Amino acid sequence: MIQHLSIKNYTLIKDVEVDFNEGLTVITGETGAGKSILLGALSLLLGKRADLSQIRGKEKKCIIEGVFSVAPYQLKELFAENDLDYEEPTILRREILPSGKSRAFINDSPVTLQQMQSLGGKLVDIHSQFDTQHLASESYQMEMVDVLAGNETLLAAYRAQLRTFHTLKKDLEDLRQQQEEARKEEDYVQFLYEELEAAKLVEIQQQDLEDEFEKLNNVEVIKTTLEEAVQVLSYEGTGSNDTLVQARNALQKIKSFGNAFNSLWERLNSLVLELEDLLQELDAVSDTVEMDPEKLSLLQERLEELYRLQKKHSVTTVEELLSIQSELEGKLQFGTNLELDIQKKEKEVSEIQKELVSKAEALREHRLQTFPSLKANLENYLDELGLPYAQFQFQLTPQDTFRDTGRDALEMLFSANKGMAPGLVHKMASGGEMSRIMLSIKAILATYKNLPTIIFDEIDTGVSGEIAYKMATIMGTMSEKVQLISITHLPQIAAKGNYHKKVFKINTDTATFTDIKDLVGDERINEIAQMIGGSSVGESAIAHAKQLLN
Repeated sequence: MIQHLSIKNYTLIKDVEVDFNEGLTVITGETGAGKSILLGALSLLLGKRADLSQIRGKEKKCIIEGVFSVAPYQLKELFAENDLDYEEPTILRREILPSGKSRAFINDSPVTLQQMQSLGGKLVDIHSQFDTQHLASESYQMEMVDVLAGNETLLAAYRAQLRTFHTLKKDLEDLRQQQEEARKEEDYVQFLYEELEAAKLVEIQQQDLEDEFEKLNNVEVIKTTLEEAVQVLSYEGTGSNDTLVQARNALQKIKSFGNAFNSLWERLNSLVLELEDLLQELDAVSDTVEMDPEKLSLLQERLEELYRLQKKHSVTTVEELLSIQSELEGKLQFGTNLELDIQKKEKEVSEIQKELVSKAEALREHRLQTFPSLKANLENYLDELGLPYAQFQFQLTPQDTFRDTGRDALEMLFSANKGMAPGLVHKMASGGEMSRIMLSIKAILATYKNLPTIIFDEIDTGVSGEIAYKMATIMGTMSEKVQLISITHLPQIAAKGNYHKKVFKINTDTATFTDIKDLVGDERINEIAQMIGGSSVGESAIAHAKQLLN
């Protein structure tokens, strides 16, 4: 419910403050006085795109602010989804800067136009005579039917499952895509893995293989060198071993003459012992060095295969090859696991699909049960509003896919006259008929749910006499359940309002302004009298106005 509207520096409006109350508020004024400007400002507040030409004074920014009661509409979840503070009342504000830049705020938090539209659509519902947007919208028609069918809870559960269904379908699609990609490279991955597995990498110590290969590949050089070393060290008389033994024996004579001499002897004796041990080891190693062409060939093949694999995979160690082998094994296992995951996901999709079908069928059944009473109520209202031969038909057509509202498409068909086959309502109804249909729909819905503030913008154009009274009565009844604002030229509707506001122009020597004021008492009587009799108000018009107000 809108409680207050503030408009500054917007087209012909310099500074206007308007309070609104529950019930029916009527707004009147001469053609061109600026009633549409008021609606334009409110539309900006509800998320319409701004235009720099809408600023009155180009040196000042335009500010439009509205205070709304949001408590009746269960909007806490919407606020939470948009990371907004839920406040009662809530303040919406639009600013248009002289630069042309536009800003939007909800409770002083900057928001996008989409966020403002999302909230604004829950707070205010504007209808003009030639506005076919709602009646042409299947989603609007379906929403109307579902409200009357009491489908809100069931529909919420259906939509929650539909979101889960789409998520699961996307997951399944991703898994199948992964499986397809895995299958494309499966043969190559299998080949790479088997190639590495055949190399028996876990048995390989690369350094040992390379050392053994070097040994067998250089047997003659190694054996000759070892024998030469033994010969040099042990050659009788001049060999290193004999020389060291002679030196040690010489020191034997003086080692008892002090610690220094004894230490020298011990060191020399250690060298003799070490050299003797070295000679024995050289002989032993030399004995193990033998030609083995077959083993050499096997080692060469083993190393060449190892080097080939390392080059192929751009690595230098056996450990890195083992890591790659493990990764390849994981990919092969992943393909196996994918199939299991796909089967599991297919089962989940199938189960939730069955639940969706069940809920969609329940929604359809509730809607079908609602059509007769909805048809009767609409036709009764239109009979009162001067369309005694109006007919409605509602058709549900099953669909193959799950939609946001179930598995049906809805068509709302209308005929205003006898002998005319019903057709799509937004194509068959004239502007005046559209207005009466929308009024009838809103009157019916008002008894079932908390509707947002409804603004009727001259939907009574072309209506007069008894029909005008009936329209006013319907609006009056509606306003007991919903805040209703009607911009009207009809005295019957103007007199029905709980509150009456007049939009008017002020002309000065240099400028023209649009302003708005509350009408009470004689001012209201005179305004309604002018609507009855024109600018020259006579006693009969005054009397008629008083009669309407009473």
